[in-house]
Amino acid sequence: MPNITLYGYELDENSYRARLLLSMLGLEWQTVAVDMFPGQEHRKPAMLALNPLGTLPVLRQDDVTVYGTTAVLLSLARSHDQEQRWLPADATAFAEVVTWLGFCETALGPAVEARLQALFDTPGDEAALRTAARKAFRIMDDHMTLRHFEGVEWFAGDGPTLADLALFPSFALSRDFGIDHGEYPALRRWIRHFRSLPGFLTMPGIPDYH
Repeated sequence: MPNITLYGYELDENSYRARLLLSMLGLEWQTVAVDMFPGQEHRKPAMLALNPLGTLPVLRQDDVTVYGTTAVLLSLARSHDQEQRWLPADATAFAEVVTWLGFCETALGPAVEARLQALFDTPGDEAALRTAARKAFRIMDDHMTLRHFEGVEWFAGDGPTLADLALFPSFALSRDFGIDHGEYPALRRWIRHFRSLPGFLTMPGIPDYH
């Protein structure tokens, strides 16, 4: 087994993405807890030596350090998913997955910020962040409504991929900043399917509705 260490914060949704994939891949890993709030430990010299961007999570696999959420997910999938389930080899499915990964890094940024603001009083325009988050969730819900009409339950390809795993936390945790999940029925249905996958790992704030 590889020697895997994950530096993260329990309530950070990006750290959760990494934990979730590690669990779903059936891997064993060591956790180094980083005091993100209130300690801001991720921005102090010891952590900046691992990740000069001062973000979480940070992954160490043997002697290789990977930082940036998408980079961590891609690295784990490439290294440990021999069936290429999470990162499909098929060109069309691969393109769909990386498109949604880009969506996570851009359109879902306000959702991440809105949740941190609600939980930890970080700076930002509350109304603007929530409006942008709702816009992103509407795009996701519309997409999954169409997918359901096509008889498919996942964001890309015919089964669960990194697209689903990366998108899941921002919507699942959005009740932390006042989002009513009842406004997004297709995403509620998708959440229930995702929660049933082998290796699913929850965190505080993830809904357990059925």
